[in-house]
Amino acid sequence: MKEVQRLLALTTSIIKHPIRAIPILIGLSLVVFGAQNYQPAADPVAIDPTASTEATTNPCPVHLPNGLPTGTPTTNDLIVRDIYCLSSNDDTKFADWVAFRLDQETITGSSDQDREWEADPKIHRDETLEPEDFRGAYKWGNYDRGHLAPLASFRGKNWQQVNYLSNITPQKAGLNRGAWKELEEYERDLVRQYGEVYVIVGTAYDDHPLGLINADEPNDIPDYFWRIIQYEGKLEAYLFPQDTPSGTDFRLGKTTVHEVEQWSGLNFGLQK
Repeated sequence: MKEVQRLLALTTSIIKHPIRAIPILIGLSLVVFGAQNYQPAADPVAIDPTASTEATTNPCPVHLPNGLPTGTPTTNDLIVRDIYCLSSNDDTKFADWVAFRLDQETITGSSDQDREWEADPKIHRDETLEPEDFRGAYKWGNYDRGHLAPLASFRGKNWQQVNYLSNITPQKAGLNRGAWKELEEYERDLVRQYGEVYVIVGTAYDDHPLGLINADEPNDIPDYFWRIIQYEGKLEAYLFPQDTPSGTDFRLGKTTVHEVEQWSGLNFGLQK
């Protein structure tokens, strides 16, 4: 019932919010996130702070200095690793959020990394995808296997963990190889400048479910991707539609934490 309420709340937010037109507006080069005349929705998504299996204590303070996001379904799996932590959604089969800390040591090292995809060994096989589920995804829908915690940002130990499919989503090539990649490079530039960066990245959905056609488990491909970046007392948020065209400047995706909360149904406990 709580999941139904969450979906209904997200649908209400989508109907009320002008951001739903972003794919068209970006294509026309008319998108300007955070415009002067932006007004938040009158009725924000209802966030139930108890709707989460994640404990009130913080099991991954290294990656989440402000505490766990709240608002995830009670069935989510919280996975804590040394290089990131994530909340995997049993219904969509993808992470609602992934959090990680970057520093000079994290982003420095060998670039000799492969992409050997694996099902996450910490998640039940019925609640996550396997490599064969992505078969034909690019030819069918122009979908890459897009990292949430990026491979290029983890050059040190245990980087193979970012290839677990709990950290992977079907992401259109235009976004994955364009604005999303530029934003990841921007994060690494911030690390070089400030020494330490905290990132929370995740997914959001509209009311048109679409799954990978060759997957043997039901799944829901994300319609939006977002990132929240903290560094040197500063806070930045970005939101992109799945259909963001190739060549889009990543800065056009800049928005607010409040806006990300509206779309994701989560509460990050951060300044708005």
